[in-house]
Amino acid sequence: MENPNKSVRIEKVVINMGVGQPGDELKKGQKIIEKITGRKSIQTKAKVKLPLWGIRPGLPIGAKVTLRKEKAKEFLETALKAKENTLKRKNFDFMGNFGFGIKEYIDLPGTKYDPNLGIKGFNVLVSLEKKGYRIKRRKIDTKKIPKKLRVTKEEAINFMKKEFGVTIDG
Repeated sequence: MENPNKSVRIEKVVINMGVGQPGDELKKGQKIIEKITGRKSIQTKAKVKLPLWGIRPGLPIGAKVTLRKEKAKEFLETALKAKENTLKRKNFDFMGNFGFGIKEYIDLPGTKYDPNLGIKGFNVLVSLEKKGYRIKRRKIDTKKIPKKLRVTKEEAINFMKKEFGVTIDG
């Protein structure tokens, strides 16, 4: 019998779309994210200055939505269907997180094309955790997560294979 404190679970799923400029394109990006998630999106702002692209700190250039619990799991299943349940080994980092991109939002099953919004892609970023991760978020006596509680790359890969039936390439 496996120790329940060592079981891996989904902490959150973040759906992110970088548009690169404020205005009409950003509003279209926000509508796409809201359409596919069913949640209200927030704008992300630039942190660095890139004069060639006309980007300066504080300029809204993207949109994102964070999903947790059942909604996160449901969306992740849908997004993995768009990727044909295949991920690459390099998609995973050494802290148990992984991410992948979807080139066109219409690749998601059950999503219809809207000519007013155009075709845009987005990123899906997933953060995995074990029980005990609360110590990094609590108000009193916050601590770093010890090595035995961290999710390794192999644990993350095994979790995705077992829970979602994902095949890993490379």
